[in-house]
Amino acid sequence: TRFPFQYGIASLTALPHLFVRATVEFDGQARQVGLGADGLPPKWFTKNPNTRFEEDLPAFFDVINQAIRLATDAPSGSFFQLWQHLYHGQAAWAAQTHTPPLLANLGVSLLERAVLDALCRHLGTPLHEAVRTNRLGLQLAEVRPELAGLQPANLLDKPPLGTLHVRHTIGLGDPLTAADVPAGQQLHDGLPHTLEENIRTYGLRYFKIKVRGDRDADLDRLRHIAAVLEACEVQQPKLTLDGNEQFTNIDAFRDFYQNCLAEESIRKLFDGLLLVEQPLHRDIALEHDLRGWTDRPPLIIDESEATLDSLPAALELGYSGTSHKNCKGIVKGLANAALLRKRQAQSTAPLHLTAEDLANVGPIALNQDLAMVALLG
Repeated sequence: TRFPFQYGIASLTALPHLFVRATVEFDGQARQVGLGADGLPPKWFTKNPNTRFEEDLPAFFDVINQAIRLATDAPSGSFFQLWQHLYHGQAAWAAQTHTPPLLANLGVSLLERAVLDALCRHLGTPLHEAVRTNRLGLQLAEVRPELAGLQPANLLDKPPLGTLHVRHTIGLGDPLTAADVPAGQQLHDGLPHTLEENIRTYGLRYFKIKVRGDRDADLDRLRHIAAVLEACEVQQPKLTLDGNEQFTNIDAFRDFYQNCLAEESIRKLFDGLLLVEQPLHRDIALEHDLRGWTDRPPLIIDESEATLDSLPAALELGYSGTSHKNCKGIVKGLANAALLRKRQAQSTAPLHLTAEDLANVGPIALNQDLAMVALLG
């Protein structure tokens, strides 16, 4: 990376980027190659502070190779039938091997993307059209019974987005102004480095602000961010707050949030707050009932969305939605969009499906992310 990206317990300076190539046979005749890709970021799929990334890395390849074995042994069928074989086979294997489900599903998602790429290339059809006409053979009710009667076309009543807003992540260590860059660490590559430079270069209006769960440090950081946005004359900035699992319980986050509202500059910044992402650790986030906090901001899960049951469980507890990342799965993302659409019709409070970046890059992974974001609206 050009400079370290600090999130949660990790400071990312480099990472492996993996490509998966799948050769898919259609109707026993035509063959088509499809590609999937993703970065393998430290301390996101698993968050063990006591291991080095080099010690975590073999587990990535265990889950990917297991998914490849399942895919190559799968009987012929539709894309959806392949997904069912993959998802449930991988889940059973993960339970037997005590592999965290979020990590295990990375293998499923990489195969989903490579096979879906091959399918779209074979059909000569863009992703949104393949989904709208259900060339995937998707049966939403078989993913979640409450989706009975919903078809993929119900999700796509509008054409895919032609443009979108970039939500700029402000990492925990990102310099806000030139004064924050230590001597000798300036970048001389012609690209913006500080938050101030990025705003002025790209005209940013949407921001994802990471916090560390240290009240005083986070409040000070938010004050400075508010001052930079004001100095850069950002008109009506919109932001999300990413807790990155750093708060010990919901009361600790509630106390922090109320301290934010007690400060005029931060309260003014929070006029544009869209939602808060995963303030609690994945192991406890779905043990906290939020409904007693009546004036809470919208809270969504991210790392806690490990299985198909995670989002319905979160909604019952008062969460407002989840994030979509291709690494968490294509079919699961479509099923989540369908569930939120159905629940929104019964809810007075807005529900949210966000699109997250995971520090992704091209030429394959980022473009496939953008295709799903455009499709999901």
